[in-house]
Amino acid sequence: MTTTTALVLIGIGLVIIAGLAAYAYTLRREVRRRQAFREEEERRARDNCLENLEMVASSLLQEQVDVTEGAWRCKVLLEILDPRLMERDTFRPFGEVHARTRHLHTHEARKALTPKERFKEDRERFAVEEELREAVLVAAGAVLEFRRNWPGSLH
Repeated sequence: MTTTTALVLIGIGLVIIAGLAAYAYTLRREVRRRQAFREEEERRARDNCLENLEMVASSLLQEQVDVTEGAWRCKVLLEILDPRLMERDTFRPFGEVHARTRHLHTHEARKALTPKERFKEDRERFAVEEELREAVLVAAGAVLEFRRNWPGSLH
């Protein structure tokens, strides 16, 4: 192999390496951009969840929403934030209301019930609400405290 051929091959090799390095740099920038976008989306979703949680808890305390509906919504929103939150004693009333009322019909299924069946389910729901009302309202207050101390209240 002549010196000229070796130099040409080295030059071609350097151009290929430079091209691959530029491509790798471009890919790395794209990964960072997508990661930043995903993190921003997660932050916005979390902030929206916290805002909704605060609204539902406030509505519960002001008795603008049924205990059952408010407890279900709080439970779902807390689980979205972190499923371990439902293990806290302060938030357990939400889970208890859910566990005791999840078999009741809602929406279209409820409309399909006879009036007698609806009345029976309403009585059952009212009994659960009456029994757990105070515990759920205390839990709603704990949610507002949780929200005020966010993010330190998460762990």
